[in-house]
Amino acid sequence: MEVQQVIYMKRHFLRFISQENADNEMWLDYNGQPLKWHYPIGFLYDLYCGNDPQLPWMLTVHFTKFPEDILLHCPNKDVVEAHYMSTVKEADVLKHRGQVMSTMQKKDHNQLWLGLQNDKFDQFWAINRRLMESHGDNEGFKHIPIRIYADDGVCNQRLVNPKNTDGSRKVLQQMINEIYPERINVKLKTHGIVLPLDTPLQWLSEHMSYPDNFLHLCLC
Repeated sequence: MEVQQVIYMKRHFLRFISQENADNEMWLDYNGQPLKWHYPIGFLYDLYCGNDPQLPWMLTVHFTKFPEDILLHCPNKDVVEAHYMSTVKEADVLKHRGQVMSTMQKKDHNQLWLGLQNDKFDQFWAINRRLMESHGDNEGFKHIPIRIYADDGVCNQRLVNPKNTDGSRKVLQQMINEIYPERINVKLKTHGIVLPLDTPLQWLSEHMSYPDNFLHLCLC
């Protein structure tokens, strides 16, 4: 969820809670399911409302009984920044062996984060576009940063090559056959869209990744 929106949301609800709970961590749930703040909000909507879309999305705000067995603590936005940058670095290792993030300066990392935090697309994309490009003699990424989630929220993360052994571009159906050989009629959704099975993985990674540079796909 966009960081500034969370800050404004907390300030708003502090007016309606008791003083004894004012310093507690805020967390959200949907239908009794705590929402993990380190997952993209669009992905969470696909995961829990994909079969029954509803807008506005009705969430419950909590300041008590923090579910430590489910959620990571998030006492301040520095924790959000650290987690975000760690995830981007992980994606870069998969795509470019870490060569892009390691050549950036601190000011580039700051610009990437501040552009995201303040919802300034041009500021964010000026840096992030370098992470979405092929580098050197490679046509495409070494691996695709991808996480696939079942409806219970369990994550399946594998090393996925964007190419087949013959050098052709791997498409979504071929990846599904590799990961779920025993299942039929598997469909994957992201950004509210059920993805065509003939979509190349390289294209998906370049155009449908979330700001953390990962593809977050819901298993239908």
